[in-house]
Amino acid sequence: MTNNTETVINAIDIVRTYKVDNLEVHALRGVSFCVNTGEFIGLIGRSGSGKTTLLNIIGGLDRPTSGEVWVYDNDITRLSDRHLTDFRRNKVGFIFQSFALLPTMSAFENVELPMRMVGKSLRERRQRVMECLDMVGLTKWAKHRPQEMSGGQQQRVAIARALVNRPGLILADEPTGELDTATSQTIFELFKNITHHENVAIVMTSHDPAAEQYMTYTYRMADGRITNERTA
Repeated sequence: MTNNTETVINAIDIVRTYKVDNLEVHALRGVSFCVNTGEFIGLIGRSGSGKTTLLNIIGGLDRPTSGEVWVYDNDITRLSDRHLTDFRRNKVGFIFQSFALLPTMSAFENVELPMRMVGKSLRERRQRVMECLDMVGLTKWAKHRPQEMSGGQQQRVAIARALVNRPGLILADEPTGELDTATSQTIFELFKNITHHENVAIVMTSHDPAAEQYMTYTYRMADGRITNERTA
């Protein structure tokens, strides 16, 4: 990990409201926070606290009603749909609770897919995919399909896939929600190591208190607000 610190995310006064049966639902109520390179940041809160909505907005999967979301030098709230797609493809890695692996593809092919989508050469794909599988301890499982793996192994494949295009930011939404306690701790430790070795920022939503000991900092969320101030 380098000693250079760069601000990856600077979210300013994010508001998100929805209309549900003529009622206005306030999912986010003026949320501001920042994330730097090499940090493992947690968004901690109960279901309905707004943490997944915030993660989706940071990743360009949703747009805020108002506010600014600066990721590196871009306010992504101002990007066109096409540029937002390019941003997600090149700058962000996503990890989901359900793994989202393609069942007909091997672990290698699942990890390789994002590189194919951006036109990387065969040689570069092979080298980087095996590098990422090695990072998550699954080189021997490269030819196996998801149904031949445990839940923890599948999530590690998903982590390798998120890393493969060298994004500066990884967003993980309840990635251990379907895993047992021991496997969850392995994933938390892996995230912590990745931030150091890849100098990537990771933002993870969770309601698991055990995750906090692995994180650089945690933001607590309730009723669409962050309820604590960052002190480090």
